[in-house]
Amino acid sequence: MQPYAKKEAIKRINRLAATGQPFIFIIDYEQKQTYVEKTDNVDDNLCRYDFNGKANTAKQNGHTNEEFTWQPEVPPLNEYLAAFNIVNKHIQTGNSYLTNLTWQVPVTTDLNMKTIFHRAQARYKLWLKDRFVCFSPEPFVHIRNGRIHSFPMKGTIDASLPDAEGQLIRNEKEAAEHATIVDLIRNDLSMVAEQVQVKRYRYCERLETNKGAILQTSSEICGTLPQDHIKRIGDILFRLLPAGSVTGAPKPRTCTIITEAERYQRGFYTGVMGWCDGQTLESAVMIRFIEQENGRLYYKAGGGITSRSHAEEEYHELIQKIYVPIYRDYQD
Repeated sequence: MQPYAKKEAIKRINRLAATGQPFIFIIDYEQKQTYVEKTDNVDDNLCRYDFNGKANTAKQNGHTNEEFTWQPEVPPLNEYLAAFNIVNKHIQTGNSYLTNLTWQVPVTTDLNMKTIFHRAQARYKLWLKDRFVCFSPEPFVHIRNGRIHSFPMKGTIDASLPDAEGQLIRNEKEAAEHATIVDLIRNDLSMVAEQVQVKRYRYCERLETNKGAILQTSSEICGTLPQDHIKRIGDILFRLLPAGSVTGAPKPRTCTIITEAERYQRGFYTGVMGWCDGQTLESAVMIRFIEQENGRLYYKAGGGITSRSHAEEEYHELIQKIYVPIYRDYQD
């Protein structure tokens, strides 16, 4: 597949959507590289995807009773603290209300990326040969019948804890972080849609992982698109990027803080991926992401930092998110 610069990517997405030709798109975090390819032309030896059932590969048995090695090389706490303190300083001085701080973590595993793609139980999955694999639980936007929906996901807890859902819902830091993101996404959707409203607020979803179950909170925000939106799908997508749930608020200033605090290039991690045929669009934020670099695998993960954040708690949340959704007793 050929990567396109932003301007050409927007034109290509608009053209394919307007003519009703099904296609996939993969947009990196900085919107410098975008793959846009008609589904008929996608070579499954190089790219495999399953976007909430829109797929170019058959679902395979996960063989999830097999053991596998999974060993992250988590960063020392003092290194994480250095990045956290940069973010916290900006928050305390009012430059940001919420900043999503992420990390690149080396992982040792006997699973290859294609195997992870097929065995992972996730709503949105993507594998690019010798590049990366993503198994995301978080939708970006859905478009159906002239309506646009977004589902920001913020707030995580170990599901095995006593009254885990209650703890998560009552947590003031998590509640404030979620409220900030919902307000940001509502404002973002208002740039492309009318009658924007929060349809569901802060509901819990359970995710199974190789390290046990976790709970995460999401909200649903929706609005009505202009009648000519089919001809402007590319413009709409890029108007909303980068995704608010993986940047923060206010978005432009927070993105510069992220560049200052993080020690690596995100690349396609925290970009968006999806499928569209003009009438319907399915897309996801590219979190839960493993990339191959120089023969090594790196897991990219992170979380939101607010004025209520405690560094050690955020550090442990980062570690908790370094998982694969491959678990025992799954029935295919």
